[in-house]
Amino acid sequence: MLSFESDYTTGCHQKILEALMKTNSVSQTGYGFDEYCISAKDKIRKEIGRENAEIFFLVGGTQTNKLTISALLHNYEGVISAATGHINAHEAGAIEASGHKVLSLPSHNGKLDAGEVRDYLKTFYADETYTHMVFPGMVYISHPTEYGTLYTKKELTDLKAVCDDYNIPLYLDGARLGYALASKQTDVTYETLCQTCHAFYIGGTKVGALCGEALVFPNGNAPKNLFTTIKQNGALLAKGRLLGVQFDTLFTDGLYNELGNNAIEKAERLKKMLDENGYRFFLKTETNQQFVILENEQLKKLRQKVSFSFWEKYDDTHTVVRFATSWSTPDSDLDALEKILKDQN
Repeated sequence: MLSFESDYTTGCHQKILEALMKTNSVSQTGYGFDEYCISAKDKIRKEIGRENAEIFFLVGGTQTNKLTISALLHNYEGVISAATGHINAHEAGAIEASGHKVLSLPSHNGKLDAGEVRDYLKTFYADETYTHMVFPGMVYISHPTEYGTLYTKKELTDLKAVCDDYNIPLYLDGARLGYALASKQTDVTYETLCQTCHAFYIGGTKVGALCGEALVFPNGNAPKNLFTTIKQNGALLAKGRLLGVQFDTLFTDGLYNELGNNAIEKAERLKKMLDENGYRFFLKTETNQQFVILENEQLKKLRQKVSFSFWEKYDDTHTVVRFATSWSTPDSDLDALEKILKDQN
C-alpha cells in the first residue's frame, strides 16, 4: 500500500536514529539542561538570527499549542483563530479544556484576514457590555495552514500591526514550518517570523523527527516562569535529551532545510502528475499538501492501492481528499503512484 496520507507516517531520519544510538549511554542531566538541548538551542538561535531567543522543547503540537496559549492568556481571555485552524477543528477541544474559548473567524483558504481581525476587535470594544464577554487575548495562525496555504510577509506584517494596536500577541503554529520555508513561492523567512510573531514553534514531528517541537520566543519574551508552567502541565520530560538530540541533529549541516526541500520537490512532481492525469484540484498549494476532488466511487477504487486523507465532503457524490508528501517521500513512491493514476484513467 502506497502512503500519501500524511507527513508523519514514517519514523525519523536515519541521522537522528544514529545520533540517539550514539548518545544513548552518555549520562546527562535532566529536564532539558543536558548538553544536547543546550547545543540545539544555540544552533536554532544562530539559524533564526536571534541570540536572545528563548527556546523550549515539547513533545507534540497540540501540547505546544495548549501550553503556549494558556501561558499567554489571562483566565478571562480567548484566542482568535480561523474556523479551519487546528486548535478550532482538530485538537479535540484542548484549548477549551484549558479554560480558554477559541474565537473563530472566517477562513480564507485556511488563512485569517487582518482586516477582519481588526473589525472583530473594533466591534468587540465598541460593545458597551464587552466586560461580560470573552476578551480576545491573542491571535493564532498556522504556517502552512490546514489547507497547505502560506501567509505572505505582508499578511504577517498586517496581522502584527493589528495585534500591536490592541496589545495582544500573534502566535504561529509551525508544525509544518520546514515545508513552508522550503516553498519556492514564499517570501517568509525566520527573520520575518521573528519580526512579526510574539512566539512560534518549529515543528519536528512532521519534519523528520520521531517527535518534538521547538517553541521559540524570538525576543527573549517568554512568559515568566514558563519552565515551571510546562512542568505543572505534565509537559516536561525528565529525559529532555531525547528532544535535544533530535533538534541538534536537525539543525546540523542544514538537515532541517534539506528535509523540507525534499517534501516540496516531491509535491511539485505530485501536483504535475495529478494535473496531467486529469484530477480536479480543490486547492493547489505551494507546500507539501495537495487537495483534489474525487468522485466517491473513484475514491473507493483508488483507496485499495493508495492511502490518503479524507478532508471534507464536496457534494453528495464527491469528496475532497489530501495527498501529502514528506521529508521521507522517495521517487519510487511517486513512480508507483503515477502508474496507478494512469491505469485508473
